[in-house]
Amino acid sequence: MSTVIEARRPGVRSWLTLVGCEAKMVVRDTAGLVVPVLLPLLILVMSAQSAGDQVVVGELTALEVYVLPLVLTMVLASIGIINMPSFLAYYRRSGILRRLAVTPASPAMVLVAQVIVSVLQALVGLAGALAVAFLAFDARPPVDLGAAFAVYGLAMAAMYAVGMIVAAVAPTPNSAVAIGLITFFALGALGGMFGGASGLPETLAVIGERLPFGAAVAALSAAWVGGPVDAVHLISLGVATVVGVVTAALLFRWE
Repeated sequence: MSTVIEARRPGVRSWLTLVGCEAKMVVRDTAGLVVPVLLPLLILVMSAQSAGDQVVVGELTALEVYVLPLVLTMVLASIGIINMPSFLAYYRRSGILRRLAVTPASPAMVLVAQVIVSVLQALVGLAGALAVAFLAFDARPPVDLGAAFAVYGLAMAAMYAVGMIVAAVAPTPNSAVAIGLITFFALGALGGMFGGASGLPETLAVIGERLPFGAAVAALSAAWVGGPVDAVHLISLGVATVVGVVTAALLFRWE
């Protein structure tokens, strides 16, 4: 008499276990864990003293209006565009995703777990940057706190969507890092990471402000001063999220 074994979908416990395993992988990757958090902090510390003396709007200084939005966007971009794709490319190259495809656990679970861990890492970077800015340099919180959190969440989605495209097209972990770095620095350069968009030709400055990095910096800056967030920046982040997810879904290979 044959025995029928019923395959069951993983429950909450399985999800928590997978997220825990992903977190351990990230923690063991010292460079991937430290660089996305410490590099923006280094830029913050190097710029905070002089920027904190330049009053820009009301009582807000260049530290709050320019430096902090830039630093927080760098945290998101480095984790979403460089770190996360390299892990996913490694899982595909090593056959982990292919093996999961023949089990009740879908390979998509790894993607979701990696995104969850990346979000947690981004929140740690956010908390660290704000703690240093508030405690060491007397920075002020955003005037429109709700808008700032909403923009940060949308910017996170956009950066991770771009990272999913990188993971989809990169054949190896090393190539994922290389493509991620190129994408990160290209978006950052056009978005004002190396001295502000005012130093770019007008056409490039406009393009950079419509891309995820520049749009995130501009929208966070507007929320910090309490002004209206330009709809163009929100639309840019939303479009980047949708295009990134759709493109990654079409191009992503499980093996």
